[in-house]
Amino acid sequence: MAMIFLGGSRDIYELPAPAIERIGSIVAAEHGVLIGDAPGADAEMQGLLAGYNYEHVGVFHAGAEPRNNLGDWAAYHIPPPDGVQGFAFHAEKDREMARRADFGLMIWDGVSPGTCLNVLRLALVASPCVVYDTMRGQVITVHNMADWRAMLHNAGPDIRREVEARMTADERLALEA
Repeated sequence: MAMIFLGGSRDIYELPAPAIERIGSIVAAEHGVLIGDAPGADAEMQGLLAGYNYEHVGVFHAGAEPRNNLGDWAAYHIPPPDGVQGFAFHAEKDREMARRADFGLMIWDGVSPGTCLNVLRLALVASPCVVYDTMRGQVITVHNMADWRAMLHNAGPDIRREVEARMTADERLALEA
C-alpha cells in the first residue's frame, strides 16, 4: 500500500474537481493517507475521505488533540520543539508526513509558504507530488528540486522570501546541493 501525503493551503475551502477525482482514485486503490489537522484544504479533504467512510487514514497533529479529525481516524501526535510558535508549531508534523510518504497531493493557493514547503519536503525525499495550483489554474507534478524551484519561481519574489524564511538549515543546505 502506497502512502500519500495529502495537504494544502488553509485558505482553500473548495477542492478543485480534478483533485476530488484524484482522491477518489486514491480511495479506490486503497492507498494509505497521511493528512494534517488544519482548517482549509486539510479539513476539506478529510470531509471527502469521511464521506467515503475511508479507513486507511492517519491524522497528524502538533497540539494535544487534532483540530480536525472528521473520520475519527488514528491520530499521530508529533510534538513541536520546545518554545516554537506560529507556523513552526506545526512544521515538524508536516516533516514527519513527508518522511513517511511515497507520494504527495497538495492543493496550493499559489501563495501559502507552508504548502510550498511541504512540496519541497517531498522532493527532498524523492517522493513525487501532484500540485493543484488554484491561483494559476495549473496542475503540475514535482519530482525533484528542479521542478520545485520552477514552481517557486512562478510564485514570485515575495512568496520565495516567505518560503526561504521558514526553511530549516537542513532544508536550505539541500537546496544548495
